[in-house]
Amino acid sequence: MSTVMCVDIETYSSNHIKYGVHKYVDADDFEILLFAYCFDDGPVTVIDFTAGEELPPDVFNALRDPKILKTAYNANFEITCLQAAFGAENVPDDQWECDSVLGLYNSLPAGLGVVAKILGFPEDKQKDTRGKALIKYFCVPCAPTKANGGRTRNYPKDAPDKWEIFKEYNAQDVVTERAIRNALESNRPSPEEHEMWLLDRWINNNGIAVQQELIVNAIRMNEEHRGALLAEAQELTGLDNPNSPLQLRGWLSSVLGEEVESLDKASVANLLGRDIPEPVRRVLEIRQDLGKTSIKKYEAMRDSMCTDGRIHDLFQFYGAQRTGRFAGRNVQLQNLPRNSMSDLDAARNCVIDGDTDMMEMLYNVPEALKQLVRTALVAPTGSRFVVADFSAIEARVIAWVAQETWRQEAFAAGKDIYCMSASQMFKVPVVKHGINGELRQKGKVAELACGYGGGVMALKAFGADKMGLTDPELEDIVRKWREASPRIPQLWRDLEAAALDCIRTKRTIHLPQYRNAAFEWFEDSLMMVLPTGRKLRYKEATIGSNRFDKPAIIFKSMNQTARKWMKTETWGGTLTENLIQAIARDCLCAAMLRLKNCKTAHYKICAHIHDEVILEVPEGEGSLEDAIAIMTQNEPWNEGLLMNADGFENNYYMKD
Repeated sequence: MSTVMCVDIETYSSNHIKYGVHKYVDADDFEILLFAYCFDDGPVTVIDFTAGEELPPDVFNALRDPKILKTAYNANFEITCLQAAFGAENVPDDQWECDSVLGLYNSLPAGLGVVAKILGFPEDKQKDTRGKALIKYFCVPCAPTKANGGRTRNYPKDAPDKWEIFKEYNAQDVVTERAIRNALESNRPSPEEHEMWLLDRWINNNGIAVQQELIVNAIRMNEEHRGALLAEAQELTGLDNPNSPLQLRGWLSSVLGEEVESLDKASVANLLGRDIPEPVRRVLEIRQDLGKTSIKKYEAMRDSMCTDGRIHDLFQFYGAQRTGRFAGRNVQLQNLPRNSMSDLDAARNCVIDGDTDMMEMLYNVPEALKQLVRTALVAPTGSRFVVADFSAIEARVIAWVAQETWRQEAFAAGKDIYCMSASQMFKVPVVKHGINGELRQKGKVAELACGYGGGVMALKAFGADKMGLTDPELEDIVRKWREASPRIPQLWRDLEAAALDCIRTKRTIHLPQYRNAAFEWFEDSLMMVLPTGRKLRYKEATIGSNRFDKPAIIFKSMNQTARKWMKTETWGGTLTENLIQAIARDCLCAAMLRLKNCKTAHYKICAHIHDEVILEVPEGEGSLEDAIAIMTQNEPWNEGLLMNADGFENNYYMKD
């Protein structure tokens, strides 16, 4: 077993870390203050760079020695900072592992303190609070005051006692990180998963270029437009601040002669649907325009952009608890507004040119700016984007796993799955925009809502109640969907039964009929084994009772609403969702790795959004057809899975 060097650093930068570590190290004043380390279970040493100390030769050499494994908690931060300070050649990515990823792989939340608490390490809340205060004191700029002599940064000499305590905290973080690693390394990610983590590092390092004039002008136009709207609303209402909900509700109540209790989106839309005076209508329309928040994406792009003209650190590896799907960070590309403008190019050029008058004359400015957000992501001169998106990947995976024959045949024939589902449900031919085409929408909402055991409430969440359907009609849709695809409900039942059996007996339960999925018992946990061999962990799994007084799978996880580590109940439908989404994630990872390693073209992955990959490709190299062919290749573990993808080539990003 190789030597392990555990590392934790403390740093200073005038750029905020919330915009990503690449932006953080991009500041002229970025520097490493402290470097704490230990080898294996040896003592922790702290190097104080502010005191003129340097890394000992053995430590510096260890940073590039392939026989020594380097670890850190959120290693992306340490690697990027150390590469900025000492050069990338002296800090090779592939010699590192991330202990935060180790925790996430074991279905623990992110965050050193919370993981330490869950694992039962001593918790000192006062110490944690003081540690954050010291980071704020030494690691970020401070406001100049009379008391501090007008300085904008605190140095060790300004508070020597605090600095010594800060060094102790730095050393203690190494101790805690090492303890977490020792507690979890019995279930480390596989070499294949480590390769995926390195792929994520590469993508975040690549970043994606942005159109700076578009961003700057969009922010300015929005401010000017908001100012004009507020002035108009002030004139119509006589209010000092018509954007104040309290003031505006009072004005509306007095004009309409009835109490207006809310100004949320639904309430404003409801009022606009009524016969109301034109001044009131205009004020409410202004309220809607002022409520558009897409400008925040432009501001995030502006604030995140590095001196290379790109934004980085957009993805969190293993961001979704348990399934391992990626999470968006920073600009958060996973919830970008869609675009549907027929003259997208013209509107975009209008903003790039900074022509406010033309924008006001031709477009609803907030709506146009909202639809142009995606187009701020651009391919540099000499290259273009090749954007490829997996088609209905989860629907294809669940058909493959459950071996629902008619679904696989539909995908093989290139049929519309919503039409085919409706046809199976209602026993009539369904053609989009053709015979029985009105049934397609019912097939669509059923496909979106029912695959993981969803019922009437799930249908409503996907808008089925807005189709004018009653609850009995929705119940009928659920029943028909399940009858049309009986192998999928059987999958729910079989997964649940196998999981319960595994918890009871602590034996491995194989499910060869479901692409060699299995459940294993490990330490205190139920482990779902995927076709790739990757394992999803359900910690502290036990059997309890559900609301129907039947056996239920209980395990501990981080409740995203309560933000607490607590008991969670699951069942076959949710286990199916975990299985299918995890397999879809593995399909995406395998596809991105093949694209990165392609020998015939340089497919530089700049971003990926859900099941879509944005590739920056030199002009004259590669093609959409080639990228799709690479994406849809099968691996030995997913042989027989019918994948497809679609996309476009363009100089800027959009929703095709």
